Amino acid sequence: MSDSGRVLEIDSSPHIRAGHSVDTIMRHVAYALLPATAFAVYVFGLVAAVTIGVAVASCLLAEYFLTRAAGRPATLGDWSVVVTGLIYGLTLPPGLPAWMVALGGFAGVGIGKYLFGGLGYNAFNPALVGRAFLQAAFPVSMTTWLVPLGDGRFWTLPSSTLTLPFATPVYDAVSGATPLAAMKFAGETTATADLVMGLTSGSTGETSAVLLLAGGLYLAARKMLNWRIPLAILATVYLLSALVHTVAPNDYPPPGFMLFSGGLMLGALFMATDMVASPMTARGCVLYGVLIGLLVVVIRLWGGMPEGVMYAILFANAVSPHIDSLVRPRVYGTANRPGSGGSS
Repeated sequence: MSDSGRVLEIDSSPHIRAGHSVDTIMRHVAYALLPATAFAVYVFGLVAAVTIGVAVASCLLAEYFLTRAAGRPATLGDWSVVVTGLIYGLTLPPGLPAWMVALGGFAGVGIGKYLFGGLGYNAFNPALVGRAFLQAAFPVSMTTWLVPLGDGRFWTLPSSTLTLPFATPVYDAVSGATPLAAMKFAGETTATADLVMGLTSGSTGETSAVLLLAGGLYLAARKMLNWRIPLAILATVYLLSALVHTVAPNDYPPPGFMLFSGGLMLGALFMATDMVASPMTARGCVLYGVLIGLLVVVIRLWGGMPEGVMYAILFANAVSPHIDSLVRPRVYGTANRPGSGGSS
């Protein structure tokens, strides 16, 4: 011990210790999603619980059968597929027929995860792969919304939920356009307070932005989420939307609307931060987040669809390895060479 009171600890190897295990991280991600999930059930009622429950169950079943078919040990206990199911369920509209929910869960895990080799090898976020599959296969059902805070929502299910496979669903109490669709096609903006609280129509995860943000901050504080990614996404969306709104305030919505509408909070905090499908380097994570934010704004304001979070993240997942190659750090003791991709 030195005079300053500091202690020099001498210990045997290993001197570098592993961080949190996969199951610990995934379990805490599930905890972070629970407040927003509970609020979704409050806003939409029993149908949200059924939709999310079927989403989780289908992902678990897909994982179980695929691991059995491949002769691999079951991985249900690591919580990763539970998180996939939760996120996938939160991206879906309440009232979506249960058989469609189950089909998308199998597609997300099968195509988005096991087609690439299973846990740790997925190039794309499996939850978004499942949603993208449903968006392509059933576009009408994926853009039909229920009225939030409806009467009797805690003890009744809409008839669409129990629709038989391949039958045309019949929707009860269909809501009008989502805030993003109203902005896109009618030039109407929703009050920011309503967006923050999540008291609008949309997917089950387009609920309280405050609760989603709180969950993200919880994970960041526990070092289970790379804060650079959501910060870069949200900052890019805010700055770009503020710029275009300043130039043409009558044509483009204010930045607050862009931040709290749609699935941006859910996507930025819980989907873009997928540890496998996102870059590994710090600078790569910033570039990745900026790319997603840029694509979200471009698709929302000038694209043909009102929402762009899903497509922005999937596109960024695809280029994530190239971003890492572009900004990979220089190996200590070596000099940069033309074409090496290193940076000082």
